[in-house]
Amino acid sequence: MVNEDSNLEKRDGTPEPQSALRADPSTSAHPSTSAHPSISAHPSVSAHQSVSAHPSVSIHPSVSAHPSSSAHPSILAQQGGLAQPSIPGTEDLSVIKVSKRRWAVVLVFSCYSMCNAFQWIQYGSISNIFMNFYGVSAFAIDWLSMCYMLTYIPLLLPVAWMLEKFGLRTVALTGSALNCLGAWVKLGSLKPHLFPVTVLGQVICSVAQVFILGMPSRIASVWFGANEVSTACSIAVFGNQLGIAIGFLVPPVLVPNTNDQDKLAYHISIMFYIIGGVATLLFILVIIVFKEKPKHPPSRAQSLSYALSSPDASYLSSIIRLFKNLNFVLLVITYGLNAGAFYALSTLLNRMVIFHYPGEEVNAGRIGLTIVISGMLGAMISGIWLDRSKTYKETTLVVYIMTLVGMVVYTLTLNLGRLWVVFITAGTMGFFMTGYLPLGFEFAVELTYPESEGMSSGLLNVSAQVFGIIFTISQGQIINNYGTMPGNIFLCVFLTLGAALTAFIRADLRRQKANKETPDNKLQEEEEEESNTSKAPTTVSEEHL
Repeated sequence: MVNEDSNLEKRDGTPEPQSALRADPSTSAHPSTSAHPSISAHPSVSAHQSVSAHPSVSIHPSVSAHPSSSAHPSILAQQGGLAQPSIPGTEDLSVIKVSKRRWAVVLVFSCYSMCNAFQWIQYGSISNIFMNFYGVSAFAIDWLSMCYMLTYIPLLLPVAWMLEKFGLRTVALTGSALNCLGAWVKLGSLKPHLFPVTVLGQVICSVAQVFILGMPSRIASVWFGANEVSTACSIAVFGNQLGIAIGFLVPPVLVPNTNDQDKLAYHISIMFYIIGGVATLLFILVIIVFKEKPKHPPSRAQSLSYALSSPDASYLSSIIRLFKNLNFVLLVITYGLNAGAFYALSTLLNRMVIFHYPGEEVNAGRIGLTIVISGMLGAMISGIWLDRSKTYKETTLVVYIMTLVGMVVYTLTLNLGRLWVVFITAGTMGFFMTGYLPLGFEFAVELTYPESEGMSSGLLNVSAQVFGIIFTISQGQIINNYGTMPGNIFLCVFLTLGAALTAFIRADLRRQKANKETPDNKLQEEEEEESNTSKAPTTVSEEHL
């Protein structure tokens, strides 16, 4: 078991008497101790036994309008600085400890996210085959991918509300159940005239995706320690990317390009049965493995987030606050441009490769696999690097610039007639383009703490879906009318804009500041005051909030 503070527990696992004092900075009675970078204890609060806590708490002007950032009205400051929530049944916020279950939770989430992502791209990776089987246009097949993007936009707020109201477990069960249902509905579409049934199954899967995309940063924050959150977020995003990779690789292998409709239906049914069985197994695992949250908060920032949370939080107010955060607004735009370009490339890759290399459906899928596998490697490296360096702004900017460089090189080499060159350039581009996705999630959480991770991630994903639809439709039309190079240049222009805007984002790392709010010297100062601390608990109220 990993602990955030090496002095937090004794060797036998028993907390030392003053571990609580070190664990929860927000309960200090000392006037110089801050609970949050922008929330400070009122200077008139005295620790003397004969003086009660001051009835007001002074708040920094930068967060005075944040109703969800107020301290809990009934946190008790007990002898020695130990804080306990006064609401019966709530977790002990004074103990910072990580749970062993955290790895099982993130791995199960990663797997059912993988299953859902596979179903997103399974049509686009062999679009010409499904066009032949159902007798529909390329644009109709493109919409089987774009429906994932379209359904996300109106459903973001309801699902974000569910995440805050009912928690991680309910959202995970709903997402995996819908993913399973959509997979089985598609088995009713194995006749050429049943294209509407496969559309219905895909729409159900796209609704499931709304319950999946916003969860990586939330799972990382709720279950993982301060030095693990970026790695955990990368693992959670890793599953989604692995599903896209398998979606590029497996369909061209399972479904051959043949004009025999019965044979084609048989091979399509094999693919649908496999994914239906996998989705069912993962739904059962979610029921068994997923818990709402660990017994103890895994980091000081998460402990403080629990204390600051309000059951009456307004989502409209939260969104307004987020959009008043200029750094976050810039990140929303730049993330959308990058992720939207990735969605367009993934959807149209088969068409672009077949345009220059006819009959190479299998290799088109392998090129897509190369893009995503190299991107997964980039995502893992980025997550580990962020946990060690905390250089969010610098890393994000470098990765964005390299994404642009990779896209330019890929554009210039696609029509050279040498597939091995396309594999190399596409893989290089994917390493940075896909590797950027978890960076955006974690940077957003840092910029918006202590706002809900689900809300910040959801707004990033809305931006990605909007730009994804615009880029997919626009690039598809450009390719049809002018060729692949003008279509890819179109994406290069917007990636250039994204890189320029990223340079203007200021690295206001609020979560990192919250995790560093209990230095040792402040602990020593509080120990000196302990002899004067009242043995009876004093209540810190929040009249002024």
